[in-house]
Amino acid sequence: MGKKKDKDVDAEDHGKGQRSPKLCGTNYPVSIAFIVVNEFCERFSYYGMKAVLTLYFIHYLHWDKNLSTAVYHAFSSLCYFTPLLGAVIADSWLGKFRTVIYLSIVYVIGHVVKSVGAIPDVGDSTVHVVLSMLGLVLIAFGTGGIKPCVAAFGGDQFDEEHTEERRKFFSIFYMSINAGSVLSTIITPILRGQSQDKLLRPGLWSSCGFNGHCLSPKRSHWLDWAEEKYPKRLIQEIKMVFRVLVLYIPLPMFWALFDQQGSRWTLQATRMNMDFVMGVCFCVVKMLNALLILVFIPIFDMGVYPLIGLCRIKLTPLKKMAAGMILAALAFCAATVVEINVIKSVVEPPPAKESLVQVYNLMDSEVTVQFPGHTVFSDPLKSYEDPSGYTSLPLTGESQLYTVTVTHNGAEYQCGLTFTERTAYSLFLHTAQPGDTVCKLVMHSIFDFCRFINTHTENINITVGTEEFYAAADYGISQNISVPRGEYNGVVCKTNSDQYLIDLGLLDFGAFYTVILSKESNGLTFKKMEDIQANNIHIAWQVPQYVFITAGEVMFSITGLEFSYSQAPASMKSVLQAGWLMTVAFGNVIVLIVAEGAGMEQWTEFLLFAGLLVAVSIIFSIMAYFYTYVDPDQLDKIFREDTDDEKVESSDGKKNEAVSLTDMPKQTKM
Repeated sequence: MGKKKDKDVDAEDHGKGQRSPKLCGTNYPVSIAFIVVNEFCERFSYYGMKAVLTLYFIHYLHWDKNLSTAVYHAFSSLCYFTPLLGAVIADSWLGKFRTVIYLSIVYVIGHVVKSVGAIPDVGDSTVHVVLSMLGLVLIAFGTGGIKPCVAAFGGDQFDEEHTEERRKFFSIFYMSINAGSVLSTIITPILRGQSQDKLLRPGLWSSCGFNGHCLSPKRSHWLDWAEEKYPKRLIQEIKMVFRVLVLYIPLPMFWALFDQQGSRWTLQATRMNMDFVMGVCFCVVKMLNALLILVFIPIFDMGVYPLIGLCRIKLTPLKKMAAGMILAALAFCAATVVEINVIKSVVEPPPAKESLVQVYNLMDSEVTVQFPGHTVFSDPLKSYEDPSGYTSLPLTGESQLYTVTVTHNGAEYQCGLTFTERTAYSLFLHTAQPGDTVCKLVMHSIFDFCRFINTHTENINITVGTEEFYAAADYGISQNISVPRGEYNGVVCKTNSDQYLIDLGLLDFGAFYTVILSKESNGLTFKKMEDIQANNIHIAWQVPQYVFITAGEVMFSITGLEFSYSQAPASMKSVLQAGWLMTVAFGNVIVLIVAEGAGMEQWTEFLLFAGLLVAVSIIFSIMAYFYTYVDPDQLDKIFREDTDDEKVESSDGKKNEAVSLTDMPKQTKM
């Protein structure tokens, strides 16, 4: 009786007892619509948060670029390690449906905690960091736990004979992921600026349980020794899973490149010109990958793949994945070219035991500046001349006191100035009274900002667009404020006695401007200095690398998702989905190690990743050549009898031999 009940429940959970209703006369079950919409909403939530995560670390938690990159990829890695936990829960305890429901609650709690940690009035910086990290951990367990269940649960809804519809489902499923990503990537930056499951089977727990039992003398396969204790069907299923998992070993390198879109590529974009040229801006480039996915999926399915088929080239799933790797490597070659050009006009923050310094001569004639033991400013500085750029100043420790000698009109003046490592400074030289020189050292950012220096005898309030500046009288320096790119031709400058209008002209992306205000007989005059040059490499140059990486994603990721499902036995589809997602986790670990330990220039790091992926793609192609495709659904036909029984004696007294993978119907290699 117990055996009959198990079979009936299994049939019901698989939809074989009764056929589920279909969508509009097609072979697609109605439940698929709910699964796709659910995935759209979940990805909207995930990518909406992740779109600004690196910038949140840098600008809100005040972490440096390397730490922000490391934590970003540590979070991404955790999101793809936790699917293993989700697979265990789904296949050995709750089932896919309940696992998705319960872990989604954990997911929502994580978002709430993370949001509370981002409220400025809630605690100090330590509280913000603790709540942010706790929220990210809960999100990682939530999103990771449901990852291996949703796609497999969707595939389970199809009847066995509808394999083509199931294949197209994975493309539609992937499109829903990227549709959610597109909308969230648009909306989040805007906000920032203002079905019953199948029968539970032994699954992963059983596979772990008999591994030790199999380490015995030789048989045709080392797992065959488990026949004495475990059902033959389970052994064959574990064999199928292991063969695919071995094939997954080289795959993390693809994800090591792919997931840098949210870290290294985002940081590259912040150092480029984001002018609205041809409708291309930062937010558009950020969502370009998801947008291109929606375009490329139908193009590849209805155009590229059929054309390749017409050329009599058999494009198997593993060949598609290898081609996707090469395209991703080309993307990083393009990123390398962009990075080489970007660094020509970008000032990088100083490293440990170094400072950056610029000198502004606001005297009436040229001066010379000498730092003891260094020739950092060997040439005289002309009056009111634009600074020639930042000069690196070496320090003996975290900070150092320099006695700087300034020579003006034959007279020497000495100023004691303290410099701190990893900091940029401006040194202003001016006259307080005849025969006296004043050295004013100001610490500031090297990002795109604007500031004013007031040499007038009255305080001045300056309005630039919507931003308000205040500069005190007698060489007072205003605060540094970021101003949107644009033409500023009617800047209002108010003193206690008068009001003036000045034309600052274009304030460009990435530039740092110092505007010196002076009172002359004809009114208020100004001198605009460009301390840091504007970014002259437009962000549109990132488009080619996004095109390559997206084309690679279509061939690699979507194919891998469907391949993981098609090669997995029914009881272990969540397990193999988790194995597929684990490759993403290990890919992020690779980036984490390189970001923290390599210490390379960024363009060199990009080139290293490209070369590694090409090498890995060759290894993967060799492994794929020897892989033989199998049809897991044939297990149902082979094992028609109850697989928990002992081997049945045949009429002549001999036992039937155990079914192996060699007995199963096969398809072509690679």
